[in-house]
Amino acid sequence: MRGAPPCEIAVGRCRAWSFAVVLVAVTGLAAMATWLASSPLGEGIGARAGVAAASLAVIALAASLLRSVALVLRRDGARWSVGSPVASAVAPVPGDLLVALDLGAFLLLRFVPEGRAGPGAVRWIPIERRGLEREWHAFRCAVYSPRPAAGPSVADPRLP
Repeated sequence: MRGAPPCEIAVGRCRAWSFAVVLVAVTGLAAMATWLASSPLGEGIGARAGVAAASLAVIALAASLLRSVALVLRRDGARWSVGSPVASAVAPVPGDLLVALDLGAFLLLRFVPEGRAGPGAVRWIPIERRGLEREWHAFRCAVYSPRPAAGPSVADPRLP
């Protein structure tokens, strides 16, 4: 089975992602504020401190998810790499790109760099079709194409 042909796509800020993150953060903060307003002032000082800490955590998480920079996603036919659109910037990082959420015109991708593991290594990349209409179909084909099997390929002339 053949893999996808080489593919390259430049992505920037995703408005749908930004809107969704802000909406979820504001909703969470509003729920916590409503709970604080409805509880008596003298009761549950520890719970109030916990809600305040949770509110700060929600704000920090939302800020980290909103932080997005322009990226270039490349597939050389066998593996993915993520790099900067500026040639003089940091070299592209190879890794595995998986679809976490597919809404047709919006993809949330999970990029795990080679040689790194754990939740801290994962990079979430939101991409929307707006502005990428010409490349969208080919990109989706590349994202969903099968990964090459490990080891020598069937077309390897060194095989007996």
